[in-house]
Amino acid sequence: MRGRDDETGEFFSPSRSQQRRAALDVLELGEQLAALSAAQLAKLPIPDELMPHIRETQRITSYGARKRQLAFLAKQMRRQDDEALDAIRDAMSKDGDATRRETAAMHRVEALRDTLLGEDGDAAMTDLLAAHPDADRQKLRQLVRNVHEERKRNKPPRAFRELFRELRELMAQGEDASGDDADDSLDDGDEDHG
Repeated sequence: MRGRDDETGEFFSPSRSQQRRAALDVLELGEQLAALSAAQLAKLPIPDELMPHIRETQRITSYGARKRQLAFLAKQMRRQDDEALDAIRDAMSKDGDATRRETAAMHRVEALRDTLLGEDGDAAMTDLLAAHPDADRQKLRQLVRNVHEERKRNKPPRAFRELFRELRELMAQGEDASGDDADDSLDDGDEDHG
């Protein structure tokens, strides 16, 4: 029994349902931590005593053993202060937003690359060069030709990857310029839409 305060009528401790929900939240957080890479974990404010348990959970691949290790990790996490767990959650949500933005930017670059390599590649190249007049036209056109040549000869996709890198840098410069210099965006017209 939880017991009640005679004066206020409030319960002394959380209900079993509340305790179970809190335990499941911690277990879910443990699963998320175990799914992160070492670099991602290093960015989070994880207490030192939890790191060995997280690494051990990552190491285990057997379903039953992993499930037991996750339960053990959650138990160790529940021993931490609520502030420590909240700090981890906050850091993960910020990191998650940044990751989503990076992923969306990567997808835009991939879509642009696919358009440049498709049937409407010439029109897409014209639009790209109009939106980014500082771009190296000759290099971009050469990379597109190299990708087509690679595909014809079944060669490794070196130029394909290089085209992606070049477009990613170009798009990043375009985002920086549109945020920094209002005059450039007036001259380029479509830069904010591309």
